[in-house]
Amino acid sequence: MTLRVATRSSPLALWQAHTVGGQLGVPYEIVEIHSEGDRRLREPLTEIGGQGIFVKEIQQAVLDGRAEIAVHSAKDLPTAKVPGLRLAAVPARAEVRDALVGRSLGALRKGATVATSSARRRAQLLSLRPDLVVSEVRGNMATRLAQLPPGGSLFVAAVALERLGLQDRIVEVLPVESFCPQVGQGALAVECRSDDSTSLAMLAEIDHRESHRAIAAERAMLERLGAGCTLPVGAYAVSTGERLDIQGFVASLDGRVVIRMYGHGDDPVRVGQELGDALLARGGRDLLVELVSQGKQP
Repeated sequence: MTLRVATRSSPLALWQAHTVGGQLGVPYEIVEIHSEGDRRLREPLTEIGGQGIFVKEIQQAVLDGRAEIAVHSAKDLPTAKVPGLRLAAVPARAEVRDALVGRSLGALRKGATVATSSARRRAQLLSLRPDLVVSEVRGNMATRLAQLPPGGSLFVAAVALERLGLQDRIVEVLPVESFCPQVGQGALAVECRSDDSTSLAMLAEIDHRESHRAIAAERAMLERLGAGCTLPVGAYAVSTGERLDIQGFVASLDGRVVIRMYGHGDDPVRVGQELGDALLARGGRDLLVELVSQGKQP
């Protein structure tokens, strides 16, 4: 039997799918899917919405029987469960931090341009450097690198550059204390049909417990907020034995209002939910309501 692996068609997504296929140690073939998010590259993510635009068609391929498993960037996976599918494996998480290409944060002059498609990165950057100009950039990594602003920077996930062998382009890796990562950043999420016992058993072999627990806590926080990946929301959890430590972040798009809180405990879902409740009570609810009223997608 040859395992069919559904994935987006970008170079990074293909790298991820081949990595998972290789870890499973069985014959496999790649099933490339062109997602809605990849087809609408001219539109900002904050306008077209982020809930599932990179994964819906891939999930459907598994449900339809065109593939046995789907490999996603965990940050792209909505928190709402899809009937008939299970998040069966989170392999060991890689680098979670954001990075700059071009010029380091301290070397950027007043009024310099930083390009990013992420509202989360935009908000945290402007909270520290309101003098900078932030521009929209989308596409695969080669497309983004080609749009590096003169005298400015490109703001991306360090892991994306590392996985593509482009780590030499990084001029600065930014600390999670100031730049809270996106929920699931640096991790892969592997789904299969919930009644596919063969795939479930196979994926259990590559599931990394600590990474899975951390991702579960982050996703529980995001679900509590009712927010998606297009809004300025972030979380980063670390699982050590039975202990979980998590930070969460909500901000206004312009970075003028930033709410950053921390939590800990032993149950991933409870830890994430409690942090989400705390962020909402501290002012996050008003921020999210305002963003949605401005036409930004939840």
